[in-house]
Amino acid sequence: MRYFILSLFIAATSIHMVAQEPSVAQEPSVAQEPSKEQNQRYFDINKNIDIFNSVLRELDMFYVDSVEVNNLVQRTIESMLTRLDPYTEYYSEENIGDLQFLTTGEYAGVGAIISYKDGGVIINEPYEGLPADKAGLKAGDRILEIDEEDVRSANVRDVSNKLKGTPGTTLQLLIKRPGEEKERVVSVVREKIEMDPITYSEIVKDDIGYLHFGSFTSNSSKRVEETVKELKENGAKSLIMDLRGNGGGILDEAVNIVNLFVPKGVEIVSTKGKMTQWDRSYFTREQPLDELIPIVVLIDTGSASASEIVAGALQDLDRAVIVGNRSFGKGLVQTPRNLPYGGNIKITTSKYYIPSGRGIQALDYSHRNPDGSVARVPDSLTNIHYTKNGRAVRDGGGITPDISLTHEQGGTIAYYLMAENIIFDYVTEWTLNNDKIARPEQFTLSDEDYKGFVDFVKSKDFEYDKMSEQSLNQLKSIMEFEGYMNVAAEEFTALENKLQPDLDRDLDLFKSLIKSMIETEIVQRYYYKKGVLKHQLAHDIVFDKAIEVLQTPEVYNTILLPDTDNDIVEK
Repeated sequence: MRYFILSLFIAATSIHMVAQEPSVAQEPSVAQEPSKEQNQRYFDINKNIDIFNSVLRELDMFYVDSVEVNNLVQRTIESMLTRLDPYTEYYSEENIGDLQFLTTGEYAGVGAIISYKDGGVIINEPYEGLPADKAGLKAGDRILEIDEEDVRSANVRDVSNKLKGTPGTTLQLLIKRPGEEKERVVSVVREKIEMDPITYSEIVKDDIGYLHFGSFTSNSSKRVEETVKELKENGAKSLIMDLRGNGGGILDEAVNIVNLFVPKGVEIVSTKGKMTQWDRSYFTREQPLDELIPIVVLIDTGSASASEIVAGALQDLDRAVIVGNRSFGKGLVQTPRNLPYGGNIKITTSKYYIPSGRGIQALDYSHRNPDGSVARVPDSLTNIHYTKNGRAVRDGGGITPDISLTHEQGGTIAYYLMAENIIFDYVTEWTLNNDKIARPEQFTLSDEDYKGFVDFVKSKDFEYDKMSEQSLNQLKSIMEFEGYMNVAAEEFTALENKLQPDLDRDLDLFKSLIKSMIETEIVQRYYYKKGVLKHQLAHDIVFDKAIEVLQTPEVYNTILLPDTDNDIVEK
């Protein structure tokens, strides 16, 4: 269940960092008479801008209440962009720091994830060794005041903005900690926060080096290079590169990481968009660090964008074996464009194609269903491409691993236990009674503690809406409309009875997965993200398969040879 929730909420991005190109009108060109179609498009744009301006003026002048213009316009822009794709985003001057963090992994603040819960903002996760952690803040702490300003009813964005600021300045936080009657004041000194893209690395079995990195921010390739060098110096003769849950980032960093393992002058990715003058091919520019060391790359549905460039390029060049689950399928590139008054818009400007010539975009946002949804490209409409060695690979739906492994599915109950903060609240209460736990790789939740969790869930009047039940209701309506209900009423009723939510049954049916989710949350409280990885790797079939492949050179080499059947290995 490694990235169960993450894969449900993924919002990955691949960013093409470029200098601000001149607009088309500014670029020198031979004067050409606009076509009739172009003239109509220019007219439509100007007409709608005029309409929007007029509507805004009329609202400001005549609407019964005062209009918050900035908020209204920002929400209008955001609503407009949702009709395009999830990655084209507007950043106002006040929120430009969010874009900076996305691209650099840096900001000035306290170093914690916060979230909205029960009418206020809480600390969701303090990062290890950063200001919030140093000050003793813990997951579950509710923020009541910041520098004596009441934020009890503030939203996450407002609290986040107040926590950010100049490095070296001190914040006074009034917090309410679960299990404590008295509120407490905590002093936190802001720092420049630089998120390390390397979550965890170590030498594992048989001189195999392992590294997990979580994002492609500025200079992340340098950290990967440093980590690989360190692993090799410590005796690593092969590598496992874990990209699971990595939602991507800067495209150039992905190219640089691939360059560590393939020769100089190899094309890694190309981009193609509406502006043909911006089409570009990205080649390796340096001599590789090691072009012979065996590599296994781990991916899952949370691996997107720049992660897919790395995994896909190494697969296309037959430089690594890919293990895990099919990746997300995000083959779109965004380019930041400056706007007036300090704003910025991150626009999807192109699609990218990896060495075999395949695109990996899974969803076609330009052709939506009548209800506004976007369908995944069916496998039947994908095309075959070939790797450097002649292995068959397909486009149109992410990166399919060379060895695919399925994970236990959690059912709707697992999702709601996380989404409704049931697991979070249980662990917060559990930690009050447990000062320490076993090492991450050894920790397990006892059956007695799981019974305590079951009782905790029941005490919360927990309800969940099963997707199967929703689908069954839709099927019932269709059967009644088509007149089939009479002939299948008995069978339908039997199925309906079996699919009724049953809390006791489902908590027992999905016990192993729910226990794993609870264990992950507990380990994170004591050992942070690095500890979570250690814990998960101890029970990770994908990691075990990677070890097996690297321990068996003949298997590794056979996978990378041309396959006359052109089939993906299924395990």
